[in-house]
Amino acid sequence: MQTVRAPATSANLGSGFDVFGVALDRPMDVVRVEKADRTTIEMSGVGSQYIPEDPDKNVVGAVAEALDAPARIRIDKGVRPSSGLGSSAASAAAAAVGLNALYDRGLSRSELVPAAAEGEAVVSGTAHSDNVAPALLGGFTIARDGAVTAVDASIPLVACLPEIAVSTRDARDVVPESTSMGDLVHTVGSAATLAVGMCRDDPGLVGAGMDERVVTPARAELILGYESVRAAALDAGATGVTVSGAGPAVIAPCRESNRRHVAAAMVDAFAEAGVESRAYQTRVSAGATLYD
Repeated sequence: MQTVRAPATSANLGSGFDVFGVALDRPMDVVRVEKADRTTIEMSGVGSQYIPEDPDKNVVGAVAEALDAPARIRIDKGVRPSSGLGSSAASAAAAAVGLNALYDRGLSRSELVPAAAEGEAVVSGTAHSDNVAPALLGGFTIARDGAVTAVDASIPLVACLPEIAVSTRDARDVVPESTSMGDLVHTVGSAATLAVGMCRDDPGLVGAGMDERVVTPARAELILGYESVRAAALDAGATGVTVSGAGPAVIAPCRESNRRHVAAAMVDAFAEAGVESRAYQTRVSAGATLYD
């Protein structure tokens, strides 16, 4: 048997739609795999009652098929489904690492990205790598054209998760199909700033680089209280605020000394909007960890 812990992730980060991602040090999924003649899945943990155990409808079933590695797979969910924190990617990445070790496939973490992305296709309809890449590799990742670049980073973050469900499919439906040249130039500048900030472990640059005028405003409309939460986080010391992945989680980089204040301010602002929420005081961290 192999046991793997895989982290929540935040994709897009505002300016890096379908490209940028980071691994978080909490929350996490725990996945255990054992060899079997056919793949079976057992679910437990947060939101597990909403996730099908049928291998044809579960992300880890697609991963097992992609790796030709049938197994008994047990998933303990720590990352809530439909959270914007890479719930499906955490399970897919953990399964990919565990099955790779279980069957001695000898694939590198980068080589496992396509297999884990097949799991993402089950829930979103497309095999995106922006969440599975950081879940596998850790740090800050850039996924494009079948290639993934990862850099170590250690930026303090607050991920605030409201008790709202936003499906990935719904969040993709609101994304505009076109934009102006001005907004495109602005996004490129922000993305470059964010990437430099990650390389320098500079929360100020990372926060400034999250600013984006096309995808984020459209998705923010799906999150009750978003604008007030954003304002509260900035007032408390966050260096930037954006929607995490497809939402509804909201993510804010900050300096270590401000993280607790930012977390409290975001929870309070959601509460004033009539929405319960939970804030994770986290940071950019390592990817999936394998335990024998």
